[in-house]
Amino acid sequence: MAITKTLSDFKSRLAGGGARPNLFEVTLPNFPSAAKEYWTEGDNESQTKFSFLCKAAQLPASTVASVPVAFRGRELKVAGERTFDPWTVTIINDEDFGLRTSFEGWMNKISKLNDATGVTSPGSYMTNAYVKQLGRGFEKFSKTNTGGNSSVLRTYQFYDIWPSNVSAIELSYDSTNTVEEFTVEFQVQYFSIGTSEEVATSDDDTSSAATIEPQIQ
Repeated sequence: MAITKTLSDFKSRLAGGGARPNLFEVTLPNFPSAAKEYWTEGDNESQTKFSFLCKAAQLPASTVASVPVAFRGRELKVAGERTFDPWTVTIINDEDFGLRTSFEGWMNKISKLNDATGVTSPGSYMTNAYVKQLGRGFEKFSKTNTGGNSSVLRTYQFYDIWPSNVSAIELSYDSTNTVEEFTVEFQVQYFSIGTSEEVATSDDDTSSAATIEPQIQ
């Protein structure tokens, strides 16, 4: 027998009013050494611009492949290898083309447009990135959303990423009342998952906001 559940019961379980997909922050603390020159206007200003103009991203999926083992006309599904899907962000393009130039320059360091040469050491063209799910209030389960800071509900750190695709920007006389945007697809080696009660701030490899506890790899 199932107990009848009411709307009030549901309300009591929806902690914090539910996580919102438009409350997030993406940070790319450093460009890799090979492409540092393309991180325009200095790291701090470009990082701020990137965090503002990165309009869409994803909290990544977790995928473990299934390996079917045949047995007498049936299949036993056992766990296979973990795989990591590409991670894609959508960026608003402003008139200085600063961020698009940065990512095009990064890719050009990996493989030049004119002669296909480029850097060969993975450490020189890979870096880390973060995506944070933010809460509506200063702390988790806040009853109000007043104040100037947002709580961090979940942090994903992507390790050793590099851009494999910078999308086209479609141009057309028919496009009105819109702002250009483009996507960047990153290849990901792996990511870690954690929670943080720190307020959302710029990250670096040693900052408290970038600390991910507990780590899941």
